[in-house]
Amino acid sequence: METRYGHKTYPLTAAQKFHFYYMNFCPKKEVVNVGTSLTIEYELDIDELRKAIYKAYERNEAMRVRFCFDKKTNEWYQYVSDKEEREIEYVDFSGKTMEEAEETMKAWTRVPFKREDSPMNRIVIIKTPDGWQGVYLLGDHMLLDAQSLIAFLSDVIQIYCSVKFDWEYPAAMRSYIEQLEKDLAYEAGSRAQQRDREYFYKKIEESEPVFNGIEGPKALEEMRKKDPNARAALSGARANMDSALDIFHLEEEPTQRLMSFCEEKHISLQCLLVMGIRTYLQKMNGNDDVSINIAYARRATLLEKKSGGTRIHSFPFRTIISEDKTFMDGIYAIRDAQNEIFRHTDFDPVEYFAHRSKVYPVQPGATYEPMSLTYQPMTLKERGLTQLGDVRYKTKWYPNGVTTQAMYLTVMHRPDDNGLDFNFEHQIEAISKEKLEYFYYYICKIMFKGIENPDLSIGEIIKLV
Repeated sequence: METRYGHKTYPLTAAQKFHFYYMNFCPKKEVVNVGTSLTIEYELDIDELRKAIYKAYERNEAMRVRFCFDKKTNEWYQYVSDKEEREIEYVDFSGKTMEEAEETMKAWTRVPFKREDSPMNRIVIIKTPDGWQGVYLLGDHMLLDAQSLIAFLSDVIQIYCSVKFDWEYPAAMRSYIEQLEKDLAYEAGSRAQQRDREYFYKKIEESEPVFNGIEGPKALEEMRKKDPNARAALSGARANMDSALDIFHLEEEPTQRLMSFCEEKHISLQCLLVMGIRTYLQKMNGNDDVSINIAYARRATLLEKKSGGTRIHSFPFRTIISEDKTFMDGIYAIRDAQNEIFRHTDFDPVEYFAHRSKVYPVQPGATYEPMSLTYQPMTLKERGLTQLGDVRYKTKWYPNGVTTQAMYLTVMHRPDDNGLDFNFEHQIEAISKEKLEYFYYYICKIMFKGIENPDLSIGEIIKLV
């Protein structure tokens, strides 16, 4: 398919196919929905806000993408429509409770998009029961990730404020199609792709990882009843993928202690989070060899940052760190391994997992990674919204109610105090809120014990917590 309704069509990228890959296993197609709201403690001009949203659509090709299916090739394609003319609703929740308003927005988040020739996002202007105003945004993960979502909402606010408060008009967004063509050129057998393939294939073939359960070795022991040499285990529910979102809040002051440590040691907070998680899994399972999935945003260049769409590639991250190493040794080992992987994250994760399953055939549904981690450092404040001054704003995520993996942890900064929110999306049947509380408590305990005593061995920290 070369054109659709006069628009040039393009194949899907590896990042988009990754979502198709797991959506195929899930009976509920809302699994790829991303719902969020941004509200401000301010009386907004609804007509001007609506105009700002239309203008932001006009400036952002990624938000105007449509999908189409070619029956001859049995392939999906995408194209950019000329403009968005659909109505932008206004919903006033005054007179309702906050809980009722949130339940309505959760219900919106659980409605899957029509996949063909249809808008893949929905915006509703809202007024919440506490009098705050703003927008609810629902997007399909195949065209929206956390960074493109923040970039789009920031553009809306800055366009609005340029009209209402004489702010400087925001700089232009970048072309989604230009970035798409770069991605497709990489995927069409480029030298860079071959280098990345060689890197990951070598990593996979070095040795087989081992599963470490959130609750300990129970799941792996079950597998070893049938196969004494099993190193992969079943993680999560297969029949019922219904999920819940539970959020734990780390206050501003302890968050600042973690951030100061990272700054002093020249490491990212993601390295510290990985250290906390892997040490907990090491403690619970008695293994030095620990793997989790990590999502990589792949937004280094200005074009990548401002072209929208979805760019997340998720890969297993494996570390083998013995208990006699110090906490700081572990942190540096994670930093070095992360820096190495960053250079190769354009590679197709679906091909990665396909190759691994050829090298180490395992039972369908079995895995080596008990969870996935995303750290989202960017907030709207980093997007130039410091001009809002004392005007407070809130962001909130809404669960789509289903997930294909046992647990997905997203760590984000709160806009009001820059503290950390640990957002656990988890299968209700696989892991309870009580177990998550235990997990969260120990991750934090390990991180704080480690930053206070970075020269202690990992084994000593495990004993102390």
